[in-house]
Amino acid sequence: MLTWKDVIHFSVKGNPTPDTRIEKTEAEWEKILSPEQFRITRLKGTEAPHSGALCSTHDAGAYNCICCNTPLFDSTIKFESGTGWPSFTQPVKENAIKYIKDSSYGMTRVEVLCNTCDAHLGHVFPDGPEPSGLRYCINSESMQLKKESQTNE
Repeated sequence: MLTWKDVIHFSVKGNPTPDTRIEKTEAEWEKILSPEQFRITRLKGTEAPHSGALCSTHDAGAYNCICCNTPLFDSTIKFESGTGWPSFTQPVKENAIKYIKDSSYGMTRVEVLCNTCDAHLGHVFPDGPEPSGLRYCINSESMQLKKESQTNE
């Protein structure tokens, strides 16, 4: 189980190696993503709180990267944080997420990216529930939910 100490270590010392890498040009990403998905995932945007389609979704399944379909989070570790964005306590695998120190907007945070394609997902904070204490605050537009019935087909 990842902890805040692990997150800080990755953001400072380097991230785990992903299982695979997918790289495309900006023009290639623009062709396959909606304008809002592109703005959030490739230009590091943020959706308005409580506006994302996955914010209040609680169906069983896997939350995959919208850009490359890499599994990122499982529905069993999703929780209601009250922040207005889907929140998770752990990624599905240690190497699914890339951690980057983010000092924008006059504060220090840890940005989270898909470790396969570098899509901006959101940020992680040390104020989540036990046992990890982590809260991955993720934009709905950066993920797609593969419902359990879809993943078993």
